[in-house]
Amino acid sequence: MLAELRGLNEECGVFGIWGDPNAAQIAYYGLHALQHRGQEGAGIVVTDGHSLQAVKGEGLVNEVFSAGKLDHLQGYGAVGHVRYATAGGGGIENVQPLLFRSTTGSLAIAHNGNLVNANHLKQHLERQGSIFQTSSDTEVLAHLIKKSGYSSFEKRAKNALSLLKGAFAFVMMTEDEMIVANDPNGLRPLSLGKLGDAWVVASETCAFDIIGAEVVRSVEPGEFLIINNDGLRVERFAFPAKRAICTMEYVYFSRPDSDIDGINIHTARKRLGKELAKEVQIDADVVTGVPDSSISAAIGFSETTGIPYELGLIKNRYVGRTFIQPSQDLRERGVKMKLSPVRQVVNGKRVVMVDDSIVRGTTSRRIVTMLKEAGATEVHVVISSPPIKNPCFYGIDTSSSEELIASSNSIEEIRELIGADSLTFLSVEGMVRAIGRTDEGPEAGHCLACFTGNYPTEIYGDTILPHQKELVR
Repeated sequence: MLAELRGLNEECGVFGIWGDPNAAQIAYYGLHALQHRGQEGAGIVVTDGHSLQAVKGEGLVNEVFSAGKLDHLQGYGAVGHVRYATAGGGGIENVQPLLFRSTTGSLAIAHNGNLVNANHLKQHLERQGSIFQTSSDTEVLAHLIKKSGYSSFEKRAKNALSLLKGAFAFVMMTEDEMIVANDPNGLRPLSLGKLGDAWVVASETCAFDIIGAEVVRSVEPGEFLIINNDGLRVERFAFPAKRAICTMEYVYFSRPDSDIDGINIHTARKRLGKELAKEVQIDADVVTGVPDSSISAAIGFSETTGIPYELGLIKNRYVGRTFIQPSQDLRERGVKMKLSPVRQVVNGKRVVMVDDSIVRGTTSRRIVTMLKEAGATEVHVVISSPPIKNPCFYGIDTSSSEELIASSNSIEEIRELIGADSLTFLSVEGMVRAIGRTDEGPEAGHCLACFTGNYPTEIYGDTILPHQKELVR
């Protein structure tokens, strides 16, 4: 669905390359492929072996790097980042990669995820004299590295990473090496690739496709990769914990042409639609999906039920960010700017509307209304994931249960609120089975916290609001 209108957003995307003289330009294309993961800020830091240089700013990738700004970034190693502000909020000071300079060398850090013990660590560091220049939880890592007593940077980084709790996929760079690390649960996706003799890393494999790189493998939970002019060295900063990749990466966040742990996102979403078709019986004339992330599931639903799939909703791809407004009233109006029903497809028809999730319910209600105004006689809403009942503390901006319509309403109450003729959510078991991960156990290597309330890590008291504490005990 339209993430910017409904309030379900991933924090960011990271990209890194080492060993190519056009590192900055390649990072630029990689960030373009990851633009869906964050539209509020972008940045690239490069190294030429002697110093780190940065260009970053608020806005989209092509806005930040306009008018030849890439020409100033010369080097063979680069770290890039696109940001959606969750932890720490917005502001240019929070745009990544964060760049730190000292007498012993410089450090750039790009981070995807959210640290649940960030406030606890910040208080500890401030008591020791640290002064934070941003409100981003990412800065915590830089201070921990600087204060570590180990002699080498690699040992200091490992020690600092071992103190972090929550979701983190880090790409760090000094003048002479790149460090890549994924949290012990593997909550956020991170992949390793090869472009000629250069090594590349990215939040999603779609970034490799755009630059012509080959996918090597996923970065494993707890891994610590050192990439420099001698090549790649694989170490660990922590033993892998219970695997818990964010399920919403498969359901919604990642691009359909990306793979996570060898599972193609489009294929997984088609299976979600097929599984959903097995769990619901609906008499209808046409199936349509809410662009873009629900199209694959709608195709799978159609193939299984035999109900024809049609483009009943069209997304306007030329509405600028001017229309992404913070107020609820303007957010509701923005749905009409972003989506239009195809009257000739839905008029006089019983429509199955497939979507990936319902968060607040506002956008679902507006789309159902639009379809009925366009002449649909019935609108049956089917969702290719279970109800989102619990807040996320790992980098998705649903940190309050009060935002979630399913946290305080039954399915029937949600149906009435959005005005649908029927409403069906996919079961947790059906979702896990459809995605097809081979990890052992009922959760099959997924984080299902937003659906079940079972959080894979400890949640610190200062991370949550008082009324949410019962959710995570």
